[in-house]
Amino acid sequence: MRLVAIGNFIVMAGLVSAGAFAAGADGQGDMYPEALSHTHLDALHRTPDERARIDQVTAPATSFDAPEPFEANQGGSATVRAREDADAFSQASGNISFERELDFKVGNGLFKKLWVSAPSSTLASDGLGPLFNDRSCQRCHLKDGRGRPPMGADRGAGMFLRISVPAADEAPMSEIEAFLLSVGPGGERTRPDPVYGGQIQDRALPGRKAEGRMGITYEELEIQLSGGEMATLLDPTYTLEDPGYGPPSEAAMLSPRVAPPMIGLGLLEAIPAEEILAHADPEDRDGDGISGRPQIVWSFLEERAMLGRFGLKAGAATIREQAASAFAGDIGISSPLFDTPAGDCTENQPDCLAGPHGGDDARGTEIDAEGMDLVTFYSQNLAVPERRDVDDPQVLRGKEAFYGAGCPSCHIPKHVTARLDGQPEQSFQLIWPYTDLLLHDMGEGLADDRPEGRATGREWRTSPLWGIGLTEQVNGHTRFLHDGRARSLLEAILWHGGEAQASRDRVAEMPKAERDDLIRFLESL
Repeated sequence: MRLVAIGNFIVMAGLVSAGAFAAGADGQGDMYPEALSHTHLDALHRTPDERARIDQVTAPATSFDAPEPFEANQGGSATVRAREDADAFSQASGNISFERELDFKVGNGLFKKLWVSAPSSTLASDGLGPLFNDRSCQRCHLKDGRGRPPMGADRGAGMFLRISVPAADEAPMSEIEAFLLSVGPGGERTRPDPVYGGQIQDRALPGRKAEGRMGITYEELEIQLSGGEMATLLDPTYTLEDPGYGPPSEAAMLSPRVAPPMIGLGLLEAIPAEEILAHADPEDRDGDGISGRPQIVWSFLEERAMLGRFGLKAGAATIREQAASAFAGDIGISSPLFDTPAGDCTENQPDCLAGPHGGDDARGTEIDAEGMDLVTFYSQNLAVPERRDVDDPQVLRGKEAFYGAGCPSCHIPKHVTARLDGQPEQSFQLIWPYTDLLLHDMGEGLADDRPEGRATGREWRTSPLWGIGLTEQVNGHTRFLHDGRARSLLEAILWHGGEAQASRDRVAEMPKAERDDLIRFLESL
């Protein structure tokens, strides 16, 4: 069995029939809980009384005269005080023990570590590249926050291009592709570009060529709002400039990615899969225009298909796999999950494959299992800051406007995490991430026309909103959406289309004062 990258994740490429995973596929309720729930989550064992209490505390708000109980504690008891400096996203879970905080700090060191090329006297830090986008996790997730596109002469931070091509009709079907086919329609089958792989690396070790650089041009779009107000949107076009290994395939599909914030990931991972799936309505049977669909990916950690949660199209099931994928694609670092030392290099880049690699006999890979444990633990425990001004009258009016526009249909405010053994920080917490973690058609304006797993070229995972109001404080900018095209929260809303078109239109038609209240509410998150 060989491994093949599909989109931004890797699948097994053994041939199987589409029926191999088809049992129970005709009804999502019959199949999804068993196939996609975490083995360590016990939400299926909640008692009826506990279930009733959870339903009560996660019910949508109906009154907006005062904050809801515990609304300020967005991350449950793991919430931390909202700092007023750039370190607001870099704190450990508020309920972490002293002993476990030491592991968090060591994981932070690995997250910040600058990798160097091999061979090096610092054996535990060598193995960079040969092709890469940056030298550390922190360089993309600056201050554990949000990346941004280039501004002026700089190269941006934490932004790169995915690349893939349509799969040929005769291309072997992998096990995961057969599974995806069995559970319903999704994106078209794809393969990495035969030369450039699944991601454009814009940096290289000395003596080697980078794959190219991202080119962006913007067209301005004028949008009419109520009360005579006008908004200007930036509509981007992306190209691969200065390709280092010849032109990519004529059928290549390019899609930009901006690094998202790291806060609250462990809490998102702890939401029971069956509760996420309960919000899925792929055929819009309730007729509300919202058709959220689950992303389904192959987990090499669990060795089975699982619900995708992480990444802008939910291409990874677990934090550990998302981190291992980033080590491989972004830095060129091998790990026990993805142990190819050349990262995203392809057979058509022989110099890259033959380049120097790290990993000694003791480690085996350039980052070992213990290192991955620590990075995963760090990522699981980056705390969500508390809400600010939850009782401010304008914030409360803005919350009512948020509900009135229908935003909670996708940005579901509240969840209760599962009871977890070995993860007390994330266990059984009432959290407020404002996401359903499902895929939604966001319309032609936001479409990247690049399928990824089950996601079509128009679908994106609902992004969590917690912490969004601290973006400028942490990262010094207000660039939002998957590619940072939106320069403000209002622009981000105005780009919504597809399933979110009706909500977007309600916001555009609101009186300006109500629209200002809505933005003030989002800034309080």
